[in-house]
Amino acid sequence: MSFNQTIIIETHIIMSLEIISIAEARKNKKDIAYRPVCPGMLGVKTFHNYAVKELIPYIDWTPFFSGWGLKGKYPGIFSKEKVGREARRIYEEGNRILDHIIENETIKPKGVIGIFPANSKGDDILVYEPGTTHTEIITTLAMLRQQAKHKHRDTFMSLSDFIAPRETGEPDYIGMFALTSGFEAEQYVQKLKKENDVYNSLMFRFIADRITEAFAERMHERVRKEFWAYAPDENLTNEELVNEQYQGTRPAPGYPACPDHSLKQRIFDILRVEERIGLSLTPEYVMKPVSAVCGFYLAHPESNYFGVGKICDEQLADYAKRNELPYSNAEKLLHASVVNKREHLIDKEN
Repeated sequence: MSFNQTIIIETHIIMSLEIISIAEARKNKKDIAYRPVCPGMLGVKTFHNYAVKELIPYIDWTPFFSGWGLKGKYPGIFSKEKVGREARRIYEEGNRILDHIIENETIKPKGVIGIFPANSKGDDILVYEPGTTHTEIITTLAMLRQQAKHKHRDTFMSLSDFIAPRETGEPDYIGMFALTSGFEAEQYVQKLKKENDVYNSLMFRFIADRITEAFAERMHERVRKEFWAYAPDENLTNEELVNEQYQGTRPAPGYPACPDHSLKQRIFDILRVEERIGLSLTPEYVMKPVSAVCGFYLAHPESNYFGVGKICDEQLADYAKRNELPYSNAEKLLHASVVNKREHLIDKEN
């Protein structure tokens, strides 16, 4: 397919979308009942040198094979005629790397989690200082809302929908996290590269990424069962965890439900991530070291992973105003999400 053909197809898809006004989308938000669970822990908790051995059962191996260009879902990939033998080989080598990591503490996972009082106000999430009975706002998280009509959906969701609105009088909560496999992993990868050991540098990188994701899975489980304890009796297999059959979600900035990467900065500021575990953000909101994840914890039983999809410039202007950003800055952050340009109708400085 040529570049021009690709452009034509993408343009056709965008033009076939029916984007409703943001006012209409808000009017047709999902109707949700709220029965928040008061967390057993409020505030911030930090973890250093988290035991890698504890994380191994939480590893999702399927992306590990994808990294090597092998298509198939674990463990069924071992039975595939064309890739099964190679998948088995790199799986065994990956496990040898894991044994080395555990024995030598080559990777020392670090993380910060926090649970805070919260309420929603329209499409915003108000985050309060713990212990202030939902009065002292420490930050406001502006969220986006779906605007594109879909034949299988008659509501238009925003992450703010899963936090009890302030007017209900229900005290609700939100969690945040930032986790990494640590600088030790990055340093070991660089060491292997300097030794021109490209294969093992890639192998170690892929394993470090799997450990980071396993850390995120394990920590989310502990939040659900122990720290927030809204699902204390949960008992899921790793396959059920991979298939996201738990209550609640952990949406991440830059992903479909909240495509604005700059929300990472709010998480880092509230949790004081760099101060506590050394994980930092570049001006482009890339986490350093790169084997890292951050995001939010939502507990509502109806919360799910969804995509905001395309929005119009009307919502973009509203989002910029709620974030106290120039329109041009918001446009840069969300350029991939915006359609229906009507620039002559927008006051870009507001």
